[in-house]
Amino acid sequence: MVGPRPPRESADDASDAFDLERDDSRYTITTFLSSLVPAALARRAVAVSIRTDRDVYARDDPVAITVDFKNRLPIPVSIPTPSQRRWGWTVDGDLEASDERRYVPDRPAVFRFRGGERKQVRFTWHGRFERTAGGRRESVVPDPGEYELRAFIATGEETYRPSDATTIRLE
Repeated sequence: MVGPRPPRESADDASDAFDLERDDSRYTITTFLSSLVPAALARRAVAVSIRTDRDVYARDDPVAITVDFKNRLPIPVSIPTPSQRRWGWTVDGDLEASDERRYVPDRPAVFRFRGGERKQVRFTWHGRFERTAGGRRESVVPDPGEYELRAFIATGEETYRPSDATTIRLE
């Protein structure tokens, strides 16, 4: 990553007036410094937060969920993941509120963040658990009570896994 910059095709090939568009073909001090950030530090540099629009829901009500990922460092970081899943969410430990097996390629991937970047994901859990038994699939309305929602970066089980949790109550 060290060396002279590659020649530019023309002076006006920048995609914006301030040349802020990321161009991975150019070597900069920032890209050099980001290559020096070890994976263990990168995992700790990204904060995860999860929140819902309310704390209490009726059974079978949809739950609006927002997950934020924030790189707290001023330089880019890359978090390696053992599969193509870069992040996930659970309800009381069930991945995506289901006991169904998820087929995700086992090829490693990387969850990349620019310096100070914040990524936000919004989705809705339909308020039911998906259950598979005996070749059948059914949607089950959970019993009243408290349920933990957790969001995480899908690092390996043996490494630090950035995550956050919140609790909702179903009545």
